[in-house]
Amino acid sequence: MDRHSHIPWQEYCYLDLKSNAQKQETSKRMEDPGWLCRHQTLLQRFLSTSILVNVVHHMRKVDLLSAHDVGHIQEMGSLKDKVQLLVEFLSVTDPHGTALQAYLQSSHLTEYNLITVHDSVVRPYKDALIHRLKEDENSLAQVAGTSNSSLLLIECVSDLQQREHDLVQVSVNRGAGPLHGRALGLDKLIAPLTRVSTAPRVTLTVGVAGSGKSRMVRRFVHLWSTGQIYPELSLAIPIACWELSSFDRLSVERLLRLFVPYDNMDVIMFNESCKVLLIFDGLEEFRQSLDFADAPPTSDPRREIPVSDLIANIVRGNLLPGATLWLLSRPGTGAKVPAGLVDRVTEAPPLSQTQIKDYINHCIMNTLDAYSLSQESSSSQTNTPEDVSTQVWTYLNSQKPLLILSSVPGVCHIIVTTLSRLIKLDLEATPLPRTLTEVYAHYCWPHLSGSDTPSGGIRKPLNSIGRLAFYSLLRRRYTFSETELRTYGVDVPPQGGTLGFRILQRRQSWSSDSVAWQFTHTSVQEFLGAMFYYISSRRGMFDLFSESGVSWPRIGFHSHYRAALQKTNQSDLAAQGNLDLFMRFLSGLMSPAAAALLGGSLGVGHEEQVTQRTTATTLLQNAVTGTGGDAVSMRSVTMVTCLAELQQAEWLRSVEDDLVYCSLRGKLKGGVCAVLAYLLQVSEACTEETQLSNCLDSASLKRLLPQLLYCSKLRMENNEFKEGTMELLGSLLSAKECHIQMLSLADNSISSKGIKPLSRALLVNRTLTNLDLRGNNIGAKGAKTLCEALKMNQVLVSVNLQNNHIEDEGARALAEVLQSNRKLTTLNVQKNGIGPEGVKKIGEALTKNQTLQDLNVSSNHLGDLGTVALAQALMVNHILHTLSLQSNSVSDRGIKALSHALQSNRGLSCLNLRENSIGVAGAKDIAKALKVNTCLRELDLTANLLHDEGVTAIAEAMRVNRAITSLHLQWNFMKAGAAKALAQSLMSNTCIQLLDLQENALGDNGVIALACALRSNSSLNVLFLQGVSAGKSGAVSLADALVVNESLHTLDLRGNSIGMEGAKAFSSALKNNRSLRSLNLQENSLGMDGAIFIATALRGNHQLTYINLQGNGIGESGAKVVSDAIKAGAPDCVVDI
Repeated sequence: MDRHSHIPWQEYCYLDLKSNAQKQETSKRMEDPGWLCRHQTLLQRFLSTSILVNVVHHMRKVDLLSAHDVGHIQEMGSLKDKVQLLVEFLSVTDPHGTALQAYLQSSHLTEYNLITVHDSVVRPYKDALIHRLKEDENSLAQVAGTSNSSLLLIECVSDLQQREHDLVQVSVNRGAGPLHGRALGLDKLIAPLTRVSTAPRVTLTVGVAGSGKSRMVRRFVHLWSTGQIYPELSLAIPIACWELSSFDRLSVERLLRLFVPYDNMDVIMFNESCKVLLIFDGLEEFRQSLDFADAPPTSDPRREIPVSDLIANIVRGNLLPGATLWLLSRPGTGAKVPAGLVDRVTEAPPLSQTQIKDYINHCIMNTLDAYSLSQESSSSQTNTPEDVSTQVWTYLNSQKPLLILSSVPGVCHIIVTTLSRLIKLDLEATPLPRTLTEVYAHYCWPHLSGSDTPSGGIRKPLNSIGRLAFYSLLRRRYTFSETELRTYGVDVPPQGGTLGFRILQRRQSWSSDSVAWQFTHTSVQEFLGAMFYYISSRRGMFDLFSESGVSWPRIGFHSHYRAALQKTNQSDLAAQGNLDLFMRFLSGLMSPAAAALLGGSLGVGHEEQVTQRTTATTLLQNAVTGTGGDAVSMRSVTMVTCLAELQQAEWLRSVEDDLVYCSLRGKLKGGVCAVLAYLLQVSEACTEETQLSNCLDSASLKRLLPQLLYCSKLRMENNEFKEGTMELLGSLLSAKECHIQMLSLADNSISSKGIKPLSRALLVNRTLTNLDLRGNNIGAKGAKTLCEALKMNQVLVSVNLQNNHIEDEGARALAEVLQSNRKLTTLNVQKNGIGPEGVKKIGEALTKNQTLQDLNVSSNHLGDLGTVALAQALMVNHILHTLSLQSNSVSDRGIKALSHALQSNRGLSCLNLRENSIGVAGAKDIAKALKVNTCLRELDLTANLLHDEGVTAIAEAMRVNRAITSLHLQWNFMKAGAAKALAQSLMSNTCIQLLDLQENALGDNGVIALACALRSNSSLNVLFLQGVSAGKSGAVSLADALVVNESLHTLDLRGNSIGMEGAKAFSSALKNNRSLRSLNLQENSLGMDGAIFIATALRGNHQLTYINLQGNGIGESGAKVVSDAIKAGAPDCVVDI
């Protein structure tokens, strides 16, 4: 017989022997009086329904349960409750649980073994984890965002995350994280999200280096070990992937024994009733990259295979199919896990600005840097911690590139500790760092900010740590054993006060006492690698990218820098931008600030620095401009970033000025598009919105297209886009990674053909919420095309189609949209030639629509018929808040129907009826509505035909109305009688805040009446009296009222004739009034004397922030005298004169 042949009974024989060896122990357990109570929870977890039925039947058979007991058990709802009641009954009839144990041991041995050994494995394992976590508490305290316990649920790893360097991803997204991310707490990480969904088997968490993934694992393990989450989880096994790097081959059994070294572990691991979670932290740290395509399948848990193949088979489900997996990695590696194997994708969230501020305060109050502690003890501190915290935040907020990168917790720690230490030291000779290179130089060598820099204190450690950093970066290695460190000449553990002590951190194994070492952040490794390359390139004779030194000769800094530039741009290394940050640091080392900081320590003279800077600038500019007409790639943007780090910013400032002043037309050629792409990420001009109006054509748009994906608010007006350009825009909005939320394409001559690609994009786009198409020419045909997309689109909330000639046919298409769309809240169809028929369809749709809040149909041809249709809709629609009917030839007939609707409507708060034909009868109908309406806040009746009689009716309604806050009545042929009626209402009305009576012949009598009302009214804030024929007496009355009035903050008296006497009266009033903020006395015949009266008054009044004295016959010399006098007395007041 072959000695290797399998003997069928071998394993069972072993199991029987093992079973016999435990018989005595088992009999002791069966006599344990606390067995039932102690194992109640496990009985509830592991007894299935079928086993419970058998147990109850057996217990009834042996008279340990009565028929009554069995009935009670069967009546219980859940299986857990049934088991609990069973245990309660048996605790009385069989206190030791002997019969139950005997039955389970004889009939359900697997479940019995699981129940009896489960806690003997899990409890000591949890205790070991808790002990391990306590050792990490000190390191956790030094990282920003430590208290965060949630992830962001996302759909997948984006293309940007797969292609680019971690910090490039952060810069492109301006530190904002994923657009559609939804917060997911650790307690929900591996749980079903809905009642009908299942729990995920494989959960993938991605995050840039330093985003806190490992910290999140420790947090999860702590919560589970202490029983705060997932009590149903038998084992949560954290595995740091660097721990497996020392193994070439492993089996599943051996892997589990490494991390759960307890007897009977296999009873739990291979039992389908037990829930086990395997956590693989840091997939990028395997020596061999994961290959899911070619890894040979295996289901043998004892077979030893290469570690990468083992992980691939576990993820596939060939091995440990019942286990739940949580995989954590950087985005580039996480994307290699086939999407079909991943059930849930999450992302480590970035720090918000509030969290950055909190960490600054934490850092200031708890100095985390040993060098800072020694410096603070030897220097006098003039700033309080609060002052330092404020200075750090203010400075960081002024340096947008640094603030954006601070959204990464690991980088935030480096930047904040560096800035806080420098500000605490308050050294005038050391300016605060403006570039990332300067920050990292101060972080690695704090003594650079003092005067005690030791000779050679930088170059010596770079020969060891710098070499390790550089060549490990090329191999994409970020974790090192002590043996590897000693191979490069690095002391382990590093001595206090040395470079290694500051930038290397110890990582403890989960499975043993072994440790590994990492740089405090991968960016520190890249910085030191760049430092090593910079020093070595000055004297190197061979290609430094070859560690063996065997290469063609490469002599001179120019040659080495060009080689680094080429390596950065090569596709094999640049697949994930591996050298992007390295190249940025290498360039930054030659900036004037970095050269002044490091030059002496590195032994680089001034002339050599200038030569290097010139060389680098030329090579970078050539690299940027050499892309020709191709689309701007991230590599090109990286080269511009290197120029910025080099502090060669003249080109960048020139393009930014053109961007701010909208003068880029004809200039988007060569490298300007790449510079513009860089500015889209960091410029203040692009923080709120990106302004690319009047400058784009098809060619420039095509070049910028990949970078425009990541803008959130994009304004591209007046560019005259043709059909081909619109196809490009359609592809932009259709892209999976599109971040655009607001898009303005106003005045671009877009036709019905041009709207087609945009409409197709709206079918798939999930980000665009505001679309502005005003001033184009899509017509009725284009409107119908767009509406077909709007019926399906569930993202857009605001659409502006003003002046697009859509007419009634387009209005009918929009009405169909309003009946089905459940997202649109704002619709503007002003100036579209819509008549009564078109608006009638819109009105019918509004009776069913429950989302639209703002409708603008101004400057169409509604007439009374269209207004009646909308009034009928308002009888049942209480969702619409704002309705604009300006310039629609609405007369008293239409207003009668609208007023009737307002008496019952409970939603409309803003109504614009400007420039119609509303007469006295219409005004009286409106007055009736105002007496009962309680929701209308703003009413605009400008430029109608109300006359005194109509306004008087409205004034009487305002005596009882308590809703209107803003009333516009200019250009309504009013006279003093109407003004007096309004004054009477102001004396009792306590809600009106704005009253506009411009261009009505009120005269002094009308103004005097209003002034009397102002003495007692306490609600009016804004009063417009432009061109109301006010003279001296009216002005004097208003001035007297201002002495006692405490609510009015804006008064407009343009185009009256108050003269010098009126100005004198206002001068006296302003010395006492403390509420007025804005006063307009333009064109009031004040003369020089009147203006001087006003200027004199402002010496004692510091509340006024704006005054207009234009057109008062003062002259240029007089204007300067008055202006200077006002600014001397009230420096914060803006003067137009």
